[in-house]
Amino acid sequence: MTEKKSLAIGEVSRTSGCKIETIRYYERIGLLSPPPRTAGRHRLYSRDHVKRLVFIRRGRNLGFSLDEIRSLLGLTGEGAPNCEQVREITLAHAHDIRQKIDDLERMDRALRQLAEQCEDGEAMVCPVIEALFTAKEDRAAADRDSP
Repeated sequence: MTEKKSLAIGEVSRTSGCKIETIRYYERIGLLSPPPRTAGRHRLYSRDHVKRLVFIRRGRNLGFSLDEIRSLLGLTGEGAPNCEQVREITLAHAHDIRQKIDDLERMDRALRQLAEQCEDGEAMVCPVIEALFTAKEDRAAADRDSP
């Protein structure tokens, strides 16, 4: 007969790589089932709790939202997970990441263009500061109104 070893929250934290407050938070929001407690109200976690925490941490490291992780965990119930649904969630997440990368690349280009407008530091008005104070629409209106 195998004995289920109960783990204290500190050991669960070390084993899973999740901070203690994060573990408690996951319990509060229902991502992690509350463990049984001792008479002294100490939590007693199982290896299944650790396994689930590792899953959540790895999912977070891949950028999955807590809602996406909740959905993925919901697909891991009895029997084999529904790989088609897992695939859909994963591809949707990959698409979101690609969109964020595209947005970051646009921001990078815009910042580099602004920085290139800076002169040797002797200008009376800094183009970067001016651009941050002036909305694009305001600049276009000003350009139309100037002689």
